[in-house]
Amino acid sequence: MFSHDLSAILAASSARHSHLCPRQVLGARIGLAGAAALGLDIPRTDKQLLIFVESDGCFADGVEVATGCTMGHRTLRLEDYGKIAAVFVDVESERAVRVAPRLDVRERACAYAPDERRHYFAQLHAYQIMPDDELLIIQPVTLTTPVAQIVSRPIVRTNCQVCGEEIINEREVTVGAVTLCRGCAGPAYYQFDGRSLFALNGQSREIVYA
Repeated sequence: MFSHDLSAILAASSARHSHLCPRQVLGARIGLAGAAALGLDIPRTDKQLLIFVESDGCFADGVEVATGCTMGHRTLRLEDYGKIAAVFVDVESERAVRVAPRLDVRERACAYAPDERRHYFAQLHAYQIMPDDELLIIQPVTLTTPVAQIVSRPIVRTNCQVCGEEIINEREVTVGAVTLCRGCAGPAYYQFDGRSLFALNGQSREIVYA
C-alpha cells in the first residue's frame, strides 16, 4: 500500500513527542499522498517540493518527517487555518494539490478497528492502514500568489522606513513612496508597550506606541 516505511516515519515523528497520536499519523499519510500525487520522491533534500500546512502541532511534524520539508529550508510553511490539511506544490511545474482527511474519516476508521471501543485508539490504528481513497481527499489547486513571489530571491533585503528593521525575502509593503515592514504597515500580530528606542541612519530615534 505504501511506497515508504510508514512505521519508520511514525517512529521518528513520535520521538519528538514521546508518544504517537492520530494527528501525527494523518500528517505522515498526507505527506506521503501529497508527494505521490505530484510524482515527487521523498524525503527531499532539494527545494522542488513546497508544502503549506494549515495547522501546526503534531500534524505538522508528521508532514515534515515524511517529506523532509522544513521551515529552516523554506520548503515548509504555515498558513494557520486550524485545519488538518496541506497544499503540496511542485516548484518547477507549479502544479499543486491539496490533501485533507475525508469529512467522515472518524466514522470510517471504526470499520478498521471494530474491536476498539476507544475512539482515539481506533483512529490511531485505522489511520495507519486505511487506503488513501478511504482516508483522504486529494484535489488539484492553484496558488493565488505565484511560486516565484512566495519563494523570493536570495540576498534581497531592505529596511522599514518606520522602525528601521531589516526585511528579507521581499516581504516589505509599499505605501505610497514609503517602504514598511508588515508590522508597521499593520495590522500586526503584536503591539509594543510604552516607548522604544532604535537607531536609524546613525541617529537614535524614539517611537511612542499607544
